[in-house]
Amino acid sequence: MPVTPERVAADGNCPHPTLTTRVLAFDFGTRHIGIAVGQTITGSASGIATLRARDGHPDWKDVRALVVEWQPDLLIVGLPLNMDGTESDMSERVRAFAARLGEHTALAVELVDERLTSFEAKGLDPDDNHAVAAKLIAETWLAGSG
Repeated sequence: MPVTPERVAADGNCPHPTLTTRVLAFDFGTRHIGIAVGQTITGSASGIATLRARDGHPDWKDVRALVVEWQPDLLIVGLPLNMDGTESDMSERVRAFAARLGEHTALAVELVDERLTSFEAKGLDPDDNHAVAAKLIAETWLAGSG
């Protein structure tokens, strides 16, 4: 059964997309976490950072600083699925990261199917494919938000 985007915020609140919804999207990795910002008013996204991670754990102060700087309404995390829609080996770690992200920021978090984003990102920018992958994750959410 395919996994659909879902909310993992502790309080269960998630803003519905409006003309001004701003999102931060995350491409989770064990050594790097790419981050992008997107907005519904333009339907576009841009990579803004790649944070180092140790076994999937970023420096949470850096994550909170980006949240303060960009003031998102919602956080998006790419969920790696297999081509048949089943969860990949990394999915459990991504779910744990998404839950911690919600706890550290007090914002709603949604998971979005990220099949092939890392592969596509490497073709677009081999030097900073993590932020590019996050941009593609944001664009996936933005395309389905309206």
